[in-house]
Amino acid sequence: MTLDVFFRENPAVALAFSGGTDSSYLLYAARQAGARVRAYYVRTCFQPAFELRDAQRLAAELGAELAVLELDVLADETVRQNPPDRCYRCKRRLFTRLLEQARADDFPVLMDGTNASDDADDRPGMRALRELGVRSPLRECGITKSEVRRLSRQAGLFTADKPAYACLATRIPTGTEITPERLAATERAEDALFSLGFTDFRVRWFHGAARVQLRAEQLPLWREKRREIVQALTQDYAAVLLDMVTRNE
Repeated sequence: MTLDVFFRENPAVALAFSGGTDSSYLLYAARQAGARVRAYYVRTCFQPAFELRDAQRLAAELGAELAVLELDVLADETVRQNPPDRCYRCKRRLFTRLLEQARADDFPVLMDGTNASDDADDRPGMRALRELGVRSPLRECGITKSEVRRLSRQAGLFTADKPAYACLATRIPTGTEITPERLAATERAEDALFSLGFTDFRVRWFHGAARVQLRAEQLPLWREKRREIVQALTQDYAAVLLDMVTRNE
C-alpha cells in the first residue's frame, strides 16, 4: 500500500501531531493527497515548549488545521509513580483523549506517525495504539525513518532533519516519582544546553544529579563550555555528571 492509497481509503483523518519529523511528513502527505485532515497536539507537562512551537509553525506553513488539547497526565497516580509500563499507561490516556475528540469532530480514523523503523517490541506505547485501533500509515506502507527524512527534505519541510525527541518523562528513572518540578528542571537544563550549541543529547535525573548524555563528536564543545554548563545546571541539580556511554532512550 502507498500513502495515496491509504488516504483514498481514509479520506477523513485525525492526526496525533507532535511536531516531529514523522507526524509532520504525514500531515504534509495527507494534505497533498487531498484528505480532510486535522492535526491534534496534546499539551502535557511531558512535552517541552519548543515542541508546540514547532507543531504550530509546521501546521501554519502547510495551511493545516491544528487543535491543541490539554491533558493532565500526572492526575493518574500510576503514571506519576513511573512504573515500568508508564509509557503504555500514558499513551492509553493520551490516545483515548484524542479518539474522543476526533470522533466528536467527525473524524472516523485517528492516525499517528509511527514508521517502519520503529521496533514494536521495544516501544511499550505501541501496545496502546494497537489496542485502541490507531492507524500508523507510515508503518503500514513500509516507510522507514530515513525515507521520511528524505521525503521531508524533498518537500522542503523544516522538520526533515529534526532530531528524535522523547518526552521529558523518559529522563526520570523507572520507579522514581515524576513531579512537575523534576520535569521543569529537565526542560530548563536541556534548553540551556541547546542554547550553548549542543544537539541530540539528554539530561537525565540521577539521584538529584544531572546525568548528561552526549554524542562523542560533541565532547570538545563540552570541554569548551564546561563552566557555563555547570553554572546553568547546578541551579536545579546537586551535581553535573557526564555519561561516557553512547546515548540511548
